[in-house]
Amino acid sequence: MSYKDGFENENELNQSNSIDITVPGNTEEEPTEKSEAMSSNEFARSKIINDVIDEMSSENTKNRAETGEAAEDSIVTDKTRTVNNSDARNNKKRNLKGFASTLAAGVIGSVLTLTILPHTDYIKSFYPSVESQPSSTQTGNEVVKAVTAQPTVASSSSSSSIADTVEKVSKAIVGIVNYQQQQQQQQQNNDFFGNSDSNSNSDSNSDSNSDSNNSTSQQSVETGSGSGVIFQKINGSAFIVTNNHVVEGATKLEISLYNGTKTTAQVVGTDALTDLAVLKIDGKYVNMTANFGDSSVLRPGDPVYAIGNPLGLDLSRTVTEGIVSATNRSISVDTSAGSWDTNVIQTDAAINPGNSGGALINPQGQVIGINSLKISESGVEGLGFAIPSNDLIPIVNQLIKNGKIERPYLGVGLEDLNQIPQVYWQNLPNNIQKGVMITTVEPNSSAANAGFQVKDVIVSMNGTQIGSSSELRKYLYTKVNIGDEVKFGVYRNGKLTNLTVKLSK
Repeated sequence: MSYKDGFENENELNQSNSIDITVPGNTEEEPTEKSEAMSSNEFARSKIINDVIDEMSSENTKNRAETGEAAEDSIVTDKTRTVNNSDARNNKKRNLKGFASTLAAGVIGSVLTLTILPHTDYIKSFYPSVESQPSSTQTGNEVVKAVTAQPTVASSSSSSSIADTVEKVSKAIVGIVNYQQQQQQQQQNNDFFGNSDSNSNSDSNSDSNSDSNNSTSQQSVETGSGSGVIFQKINGSAFIVTNNHVVEGATKLEISLYNGTKTTAQVVGTDALTDLAVLKIDGKYVNMTANFGDSSVLRPGDPVYAIGNPLGLDLSRTVTEGIVSATNRSISVDTSAGSWDTNVIQTDAAINPGNSGGALINPQGQVIGINSLKISESGVEGLGFAIPSNDLIPIVNQLIKNGKIERPYLGVGLEDLNQIPQVYWQNLPNNIQKGVMITTVEPNSSAANAGFQVKDVIVSMNGTQIGSSSELRKYLYTKVNIGDEVKFGVYRNGKLTNLTVKLSK
């Protein structure tokens, strides 16, 4: 079975949180009037404190004398077990007077403490870092936050159900309709004699060619539909991730939200090679966003749920259930940017035309993949594939930042060696059966500057064997970066040579 022939293009199928507690301190630069006022206040407070201390001292002396008398009375009382009532009342008054004096002194001391203490550095010694604590207030314009995968944890709530989870996530799933401009011919109305103008009866009009009665016009036509996932809302805008093939070639993109509201979307960036795209809509329409989960923890047998719009908006937010059939599958896909080996999650959850760009979620409601393709052949069932969240997140972040994916650029046309008749192999050794032949070299490109020529056969990059154009692209886009120097092993006229290329963008 050929995977290439088994993939359906969705567009074609659908044609049918801080408190400031800074303590004020004394400074030397205060006005003179304030300093004099402070000196008067401090003198007054000092006098009050001295008066209170003198009063408390006299009271203590008096109390000690009274205590001596009470001690003698106590001896007599112990011998006779009788007490004179008037003496008891006098002792009670003395005790009450002493208590009242002590209480008054405590109150005055507290008032003085609260009055004077704020004008000292005493509190600062307990909170030395309060004034130096940085503010959490952000200044300037807020920027779009980078998307990250949230850790996946087991659900601890026994009362929640998958239906509740799906109901919540579904509000972040949208329908996308692709409109493109197409030329249409329109037939003009003719009279009985074949004239386009009923007031004209000339023979020249009657003898005119019928093609002159036709005119062409541009009309926006729906050419396909798919799904998308709202993953971020910020700065009054909401961002949607979907497949590139859902939006490719569109002159207008119509977004249908869960409540039936429709709006148009702006393309933020697309990447045909990874089949991903990011769109932007007005945030006023969005109340719910979805979170990305960690796709690296997935195992075969884990339950998953696909949410999308199969066969169009009439079946919007359809949910299908399945399991992870396999992880880290590599599927060769032909894209508008060339052939690419895509890393995907295989699932048996039903994925149909229109599901492309929709969410593959785990039981916690996290998006762990974007449904992208399926194998559709007679007798084949349950072979759906999704782009893993850990693979798409870096692409999404770069698309939001730059509007495109910046990759090293070589500047050559390529063709797999096994797709070219051997008569054009340029006397290659018999043991060379795989490689990539250069069919074109762009002027002033990295390849041209390195000395590449048409009919050169690339067989290695930095010592890694290269057997096809997809392998070359995979190495170029994942193993090296812009500005790196790459050593190519090249056969020219049957002889092996090495060419070093400094990659540009």
